[in-house]
Amino acid sequence: MTDDTRLVAASCDADGILRLTLNAPKSRNALSEAMMSALAAALDDAARDAAVRVIVIAANGPVFCAGHNLKEMTAARQDPANAGDRGRAYFTRVMTQCSALMASIPAHPRPVIAEVAATATAAGCQLVASCDLAFAAETAHFATPGVNIGLFCSTPMVALSRKVAPKHAMEMLLTGEPCSAPRAAEIGLINRAVPAGELTETVMDTARRIASKSTATVAFGKPTFYQQAERTLSEAYDHAAAVMVENMLANDAEEGIAAFIEKRAPSWSDS
Repeated sequence: MTDDTRLVAASCDADGILRLTLNAPKSRNALSEAMMSALAAALDDAARDAAVRVIVIAANGPVFCAGHNLKEMTAARQDPANAGDRGRAYFTRVMTQCSALMASIPAHPRPVIAEVAATATAAGCQLVASCDLAFAAETAHFATPGVNIGLFCSTPMVALSRKVAPKHAMEMLLTGEPCSAPRAAEIGLINRAVPAGELTETVMDTARRIASKSTATVAFGKPTFYQQAERTLSEAYDHAAAVMVENMLANDAEEGIAAFIEKRAPSWSDS
């Protein structure tokens, strides 16, 4: 089922791969308040839908995502209703909304893959960095260019600095210059850069391989990956060990181990 009229078009196939497509090409898929709300709602719906096994975030048009909608933000600054604080309350609300959206992706129970066919800048680059996996066309570019317009990409920096080494992140943040897809793969911002004609096939092949796993097992592992990274070594091992105990008691762990011993394919119950 597909809905191509929404800001975020949704389509889920028989393998449980949900494609969420940013669908505002005229505004370069900028993260307006409405776009962020639509994407957040789609992700929330997917978390509650047992049929969804993997999520792909893609985009229509010549730009993957241009970041925040600066025209919308400027209009809000100039709105007489915001004259008392020069837009502070409005900007706080928008930045909080964006941060919550980005944080929800690594916290999401399903793996989220970015499919980047074109340019991703500022909060658009942040969106890519927030995803669990990312693949891009060789012609795509990534940038955190806020420094060029007097607005440092501080929130995109949070996601970026968690995916690439500090000096690579600082180079992007301080120069504001675009990074090619092959270079983005070299520094760890994306998994691979592939020919444009092979991008969707590459993403969907990866998504299908992940979708063939137990969703219950993935739901144990994905959040633990991010949680342990924020802990000291000993705390990380304690946390991961506790998760593995719970995972071992799950039905699919029992089934998977039995299937391995018996040399047969497992039959997942996703529990």
